[in-house]
Amino acid sequence: MGAVLLVAAWAKILDPNAFIEQIRLEGLDFLLPAAAVAFLALALEVGLGTALVLGLRRLWILIPSTLLVAFFLWLTGRNYWLTARGLRDEGASCGCFGNLVDRTPAEAFWQDIFLLVPPLLLAFVAWRWGSRRWFRPRVVTAALVAVAALVVAFKAPDLPLDNLATRLRPEVEIADLCSGAGGQRTCFSTIVPELATGSHYVVLADLEDPAFADAVEAFNAYVLSGVGPRLWVVTSVEPEVVSSFFWRWGPSFEIREGPEAILRSLYRQLPRSFFVVDGRVTETYSGLPPLGQDQEQS
Repeated sequence: MGAVLLVAAWAKILDPNAFIEQIRLEGLDFLLPAAAVAFLALALEVGLGTALVLGLRRLWILIPSTLLVAFFLWLTGRNYWLTARGLRDEGASCGCFGNLVDRTPAEAFWQDIFLLVPPLLLAFVAWRWGSRRWFRPRVVTAALVAVAALVVAFKAPDLPLDNLATRLRPEVEIADLCSGAGGQRTCFSTIVPELATGSHYVVLADLEDPAFADAVEAFNAYVLSGVGPRLWVVTSVEPEVVSSFFWRWGPSFEIREGPEAILRSLYRQLPRSFFVVDGRVTETYSGLPPLGQDQEQS
């Protein structure tokens, strides 16, 4: 169970902004700002996970772990219930494993039950057997790991971790970037099917971001030059925003709209770009692509 908690925490440490967004979605920031809730939750998750991995099976570890597991199950269960009744978008998830794992609400609920409940029960069965040797050093180690995790999470947005924190990385097939299940499964390849052949630059962007609007002139010049790979911009904003952007800025490049459930798993911050050759990602960029320049992996 400790290993599961640490893996889940690692995914959120790499992309704390996505975790903060999820906290706001769930309405968990009613007492403290969402960022404060996120960092407190990460400290608790990492501290308890490390303690369990180190074999600390005392009631003051197991009881908070039980409450944390119950909280996770309540979140995933509520999300499952809301989406099953059409009260929340199917693409929503508890965010327990960040952007690295694509899980439907139903999968998140049942997987959390099977991953967390059995080992939690086993930990209670064996709690009296925990060795007293090296007790204090293990407690100190768990505390230090929790502090280190918070430092990394605080610095993570400015570190080049996009390829680790998202599902978009070199060598990934565009057809494998999907979200959802069954009849509601959607893939990036359906948004821009042209990526299957040839070379392309793709920019994931927020059309309402002034910084992206400043790049339109350079993008237009690149497209009108007719030299180099084709350029695509993909966004999840509403059609009205796309129309307004078109009439205001007159882009020469093509804009495609994609579901947030897919796009959010591909970036930590917008804009983010990547280069595709015959349906396979070869390079990624934190920010806008180096159009007409040598490709440099971000």
